[in-house]
Amino acid sequence: MMKRQLTELAGWLEAQGQNMENVIVTGASIDTRTLSKGDLFIPFRGEQVNGHHYVRQAIEKGAAASLWLKDEPGAPADLPLIFVEDSELALQQLARAYREKLSCKFIGVTGSNGKTSTKDLIASVLSPYVNVRKTEGNFNNELGLPLTILSLDETTDVAVLEMGMSSFGEISFLSNLAKPDYAIITNIGEAHMQDLGSREGIAKAKFEIIDGLNDAGKLFFDGDEPLLQSLVGSHPELNAISFGYSMETDLHLTNMESGDEGSRFTVTGTVNGDFTIPVYGAHQVKNSLAAILIANELGLEHEQIHAALLQSKLTDMRMQPVLAENGALFINDAYNAAPTSMQAALAFLDETKLRSEKWAILGDMLELGENERHYHESIARQLSKIDVKGILLFGPRMKWLHEELERTGNVTKVIWSEKEYEPLIRTLLTSISKDSIILLKGSRGMELEKIMNGVLEA
Repeated sequence: MMKRQLTELAGWLEAQGQNMENVIVTGASIDTRTLSKGDLFIPFRGEQVNGHHYVRQAIEKGAAASLWLKDEPGAPADLPLIFVEDSELALQQLARAYREKLSCKFIGVTGSNGKTSTKDLIASVLSPYVNVRKTEGNFNNELGLPLTILSLDETTDVAVLEMGMSSFGEISFLSNLAKPDYAIITNIGEAHMQDLGSREGIAKAKFEIIDGLNDAGKLFFDGDEPLLQSLVGSHPELNAISFGYSMETDLHLTNMESGDEGSRFTVTGTVNGDFTIPVYGAHQVKNSLAAILIANELGLEHEQIHAALLQSKLTDMRMQPVLAENGALFINDAYNAAPTSMQAALAFLDETKLRSEKWAILGDMLELGENERHYHESIARQLSKIDVKGILLFGPRMKWLHEELERTGNVTKVIWSEKEYEPLIRTLLTSISKDSIILLKGSRGMELEKIMNGVLEA
């Protein structure tokens, strides 16, 4: 864990404090419900909640000290405090200073889809051999990333940091804070289209990850994406390595198949050999290419990479296999959805031979902007090519897909529910068997796992 004198932290902030002598800080927290003993509590003042009201409670629960806004009255005279102008800026400055003290390698991961899976795969392939820490949960923004940095043990060898965004400038800020030695862009999709206007805008926003990249650092990127190819081409000073399906990429797939143990595949280029990951989907295999490149860069041998990937674990709801009591196989990919990841999940459903009867449970894709109707309707073309026994649609936007499927003649095997999970659960309970594979794919706000859980718990 971090182990620093409170007086040193005050120095990092160029701030004054009180009762700071002999106080040791071992982390940071913005929430009294999750803080650990030794944390520096960082109170935020909002319209509904004032974190200063919880400072004493934080100390009683084990926090070593707290920040306190200079213009907030009533600072308790008996507690160890550092007085600052702005809590958010102070948190970020602490992380920036602590980052400079750490000798570990920093890896920044961004992309429209797959960044969490890629982060998990990188951590999985490295963790048997070096001390790795990674972003936990959704701590990938202007508050979460500095908290992650401040949680790093000083003996950490590699830190894998996920970087999320919704508008221009955010990835640049995170990259300059973390100063990654290696940066990864998984792909460019359509999420946040309503904020960034176009896929070109999304690509430029994701490409901001190079802004803080160390001078000797490397960028690993989706070489199948022309928008990224163009951006990389406009920065000849970059040390950039591509990965993907195309033979033109520096590391590319030459073979892939699914089996009971997961996805087996062969790579050629920067690394050569066969690998297996215990998850399904060509898009997850593609994510693993970034992990293979990082592991190779850090000196791991082929046998080490192969063994670690075979045991890799992804965060739940990323092509996660869940076996029902009757033998039916759910593929829970319901953490999030955009057109690109929807296409990838449906491509897996089309190609898989894990079960003979195929079902698709699809939920609304959110944050797509003015073209959201088109994106939902366009799913019909891909669905029409898949031999599915049933299509279950959930959410108000999926009405557009339902109407499109009805128009093209697929209505006999489609059920749509705008708000209620129960009709879809009932359909599955009376229809699926040991021969069924059921894909769940939708944006996080649709909570499609409730449909699966309704079946599993019946």
